[in-house]
Amino acid sequence: MNETLLTRAFVAAADTMVTDFDVVDFLSMLATRCVELFDAGQAGFMLADAAGHLQVVASSSHEMRLLELFELQHDQGPCPDAYWAGSPVLVEDLHTATRRWPTFAPEALDHEFSAVFAFPLRLRTDTIGALNLIRATPGPLPDGEIAAAQALADIATIGLIHHRGSSESSVLTEQLQYALDSRVVIEQAKGFIAHEITTDMDTAFNALRQYSREHNRRLIDVAADVVDRTLPASALTAEAVPSQRRGDR
Repeated sequence: MNETLLTRAFVAAADTMVTDFDVVDFLSMLATRCVELFDAGQAGFMLADAAGHLQVVASSSHEMRLLELFELQHDQGPCPDAYWAGSPVLVEDLHTATRRWPTFAPEALDHEFSAVFAFPLRLRTDTIGALNLIRATPGPLPDGEIAAAQALADIATIGLIHHRGSSESSVLTEQLQYALDSRVVIEQAKGFIAHEITTDMDTAFNALRQYSREHNRRLIDVAADVVDRTLPASALTAEAVPSQRRGDR
């Protein structure tokens, strides 16, 4: 595990305690960092809505988002289990989990993923979502990486709650709903960009994130402008190529 990357991830998470931040962009950044830190093929975050139902909020790729949506559609997989149990779910070989997850496990294996690890987003006794890590090769996560992944999940939870300056239940519900609503608009914008310039969804998301950062605007606001057609896709994609070369997702 790269200690420098881990430190940067914690610093970025800690920044949410002192500045306003974009929830989806924040969790997307952490998902990308998790792929790098834990040698995961993909990573993603789910949050619970006001009714306690999990929703996909951030993923390291469009492929990961689709797999997580598949988890939710069939209500089985590592993230739902970690969320409801409030404890990590560690499956180092998905071939052994076909009875536990008869629908999800074969689907993940068909996508050439062989190991899954999920960690609850929790604060004291409250769990608000889960972090999902998926690997192409079977095998366990070292104890140090398990501890680091749970620590990142914990600090992400604190950041989400602290964003509104309170841990009251009503405030937390408002914050999580804002994140879920933001994700809907961002997905719409990604679709518009991908269609207009004939590209894939990951490149479209890269363009959104880079434009929002370079123009010091929230990701949700940029996405809303794309959906409203006040910001053309060409304005975003012209700046997306340098970001991809830097590996900034």
